[in-house]
Amino acid sequence: MKDKLISDLKEKKARIAVLGLGYVGLPLAVVFAEAGFDVIGIDPDVAKIDSLNKGISYIPDVPTEDVAKLVKSGKIKATTDFSVIKDVEAVSICVPTPLKKTGDPDMSYIDTATSDLAKYMHEGMVVVLESTTYPGTTREFILPMLTEKSGLTVGEDLFLSFSPERVDPGREDWTTINTPKVLGGITEACTEVACAWYSGAIETVVPVSSTEAAEMSKLLENTFRMINIGLVNELAIMCDRLDVDVWEVIDAAATKPFGFMKFTPGPGLGGHCIPIDPLYLSWKLKSVNYNARFIELASEINTQMPRYVTSKVQDALNSNRKAINGSKVLVLGAAYKPDVNDLRESPALDVIALLAEKGADVSYHDPYCPSLKSLDGVMMESVADMFSAVEKADCVVIITDHSEYEYGAVLEKAQLIVDTRNALGKAGRNNPKVFGL
Repeated sequence: MKDKLISDLKEKKARIAVLGLGYVGLPLAVVFAEAGFDVIGIDPDVAKIDSLNKGISYIPDVPTEDVAKLVKSGKIKATTDFSVIKDVEAVSICVPTPLKKTGDPDMSYIDTATSDLAKYMHEGMVVVLESTTYPGTTREFILPMLTEKSGLTVGEDLFLSFSPERVDPGREDWTTINTPKVLGGITEACTEVACAWYSGAIETVVPVSSTEAAEMSKLLENTFRMINIGLVNELAIMCDRLDVDVWEVIDAAATKPFGFMKFTPGPGLGGHCIPIDPLYLSWKLKSVNYNARFIELASEINTQMPRYVTSKVQDALNSNRKAINGSKVLVLGAAYKPDVNDLRESPALDVIALLAEKGADVSYHDPYCPSLKSLDGVMMESVADMFSAVEKADCVVIITDHSEYEYGAVLEKAQLIVDTRNALGKAGRNNPKVFGL
């Protein structure tokens, strides 16, 4: 069974299904299809399915022309119908893994996807979970669901592995195809089959000894980033108290050619991975009576940054003898990072909510996010004329440093600016109407 499946995968005869067609699933489906596999994408979102079947991409990193070409050639199809799995040999699970309000992992998307997958399991299948989660998920959660009712034996007629997604929206240098893929299976045979599959489309595959090692590697990557961001965020607060320029300090430290990696402070953490993934690990460790102190402390610091930014806005307005209550505040940039339209966990949403809570008349501008839903459920529209809004605002808050913003003009026209990203550079840091972190 294993040899036959590996042969079919290497010869691109095996049919592929990708469950979940978001920021991870769609780019992966396209890479598999471009490598020569026949791919069926499955997602409950009818709008996504209709868009894909028309050859239209809804993910900025995936050009519509690429999708249109693959749809026209028949290499990619999309459906909401899970029953098509009975006709495929390889399945990637790429569904969301958010946190509940309590801070516990929300496994509902994985649960639903795996339950639907289990209904159509058959001999000679390889399944790879890509959704970031806590160590042990693949073995303790996915494996029983796929084997108990099907009667399949892992490592013999079912091959199950974990491969952490490493998507960084907006990047052009490291994409799905050339970012190394870590793969760890339940058994050696599982790893072997999964590597045979992924190496047919991904440039570099990195096998590890188990699903737990693969799961933990992803959490290490994002915990490393989360803790270092927490460190520089606290450094920014300390430098503010000491009246030292944090950006100058970081730039100076970054001249060291060894033993230092540059991280920069900001208004908080955003995106689906860094604010969430380390907390999966912290939650898991509580089950073995261990307190992940670094993670908890970094999370506390990072979570408080939007409130710290709000206090800086209040200080800036006070310097102009204005109260935050009733002042017009314009937020520049709503996406969680520059030059993308991704609002997931964006600190801008928290800053907007906190400013409104204090009575500010808040508006925002973002060329990539024409509308957003505030944390209290209110829909907001990006202002049509950014520079008019800049001139009218009592304070402008730069949250996301999109590259297309003309920061020199913003500096000239704004009455007050709180620059959380050092977007204005030295010109802003030497200007009395600019307040940094």
